[in-house]
Amino acid sequence: MAKWTSQGQCKLCDGVFDKAGMTRHLKSCLSAGTSAASGQGKAKLLHILAEGQGNTAYWLHVEISADDPLEVLDEFLRRTWLECCGHMSVFEIGGESYSSAGEDEFSEHGLDVRLGDVLPVGAKLTYEYDMGTTAPLSLKVQAEREGAAQPKGPRILARNEPPPILCACGKPAVVVCSSCSWEPAGWLCKACGKKHECGEEMQLPVVNSPRVGQCAYTG
Repeated sequence: MAKWTSQGQCKLCDGVFDKAGMTRHLKSCLSAGTSAASGQGKAKLLHILAEGQGNTAYWLHVEISADDPLEVLDEFLRRTWLECCGHMSVFEIGGESYSSAGEDEFSEHGLDVRLGDVLPVGAKLTYEYDMGTTAPLSLKVQAEREGAAQPKGPRILARNEPPPILCACGKPAVVVCSSCSWEPAGWLCKACGKKHECGEEMQLPVVNSPRVGQCAYTG
């Protein structure tokens, strides 16, 4: 596989930055948006950076209302990056667990808790989707601001560009073998995918997600 890039595009102004530069850029870009929306309904908004654990080339910045419950953030992460088979998910925040399955042997809490009550600025948390073929994420609350209310729910502020993954033959990989995804030989162009020894039934599309190649995830 080629070396993966961590550049991405700001959805507010189309500027392109690396991950660290994007975090700095969004502070000023969001501040300008706050001034422009001064006449609209106000809400307390959280700016959260999410990235794959162990594969930080996949990242996104999201803005979400502090009044939303954890369930809304869970649904956003599933819809944007992870959902394949309706697996359970768990947040770990300040040493306590919050699960999509509610209060059970895996967690102390459900996902009905308000984000603003458990996520102050600077808070770091982890998230796991699927307790079998787990897709772990790391999240951090970058900032909090008062801005225009978002009736459509969380919005993506920026996300990474698709990493340039290559097949062993040098062409762009378009499929990944779910049995060989941890090896360079598991990432295949269309032609090599047809000849791969594990068979085409084991292959999943290459998508811009930290869950690429796992379970039945197709993007």
